[in-house]
Amino acid sequence: MRITFEIDANELKKIQKITGQKKKSPAISHALTDFLRMQERQEFIEKALAGKTDYALTNEELEARDVYETR
Repeated sequence: MRITFEIDANELKKIQKITGQKKKSPAISHALTDFLRMQERQEFIEKALAGKTDYALTNEELEARDVYETR
């Protein structure tokens, strides 16, 4: 889907540097995908900490699966 929006040139350069993308559209797409992934993780963590999930793995099992990896 195509959209048009305004973004500060300095912010766009930062996004391109952080994502490693030289072209603008792929950089924005990559940044949005990462943002959404982080939001979903945060929501899951909040639910888990509040006990609102039936996720059956223990901490040791989660760590063995590298769930806590950083990007």
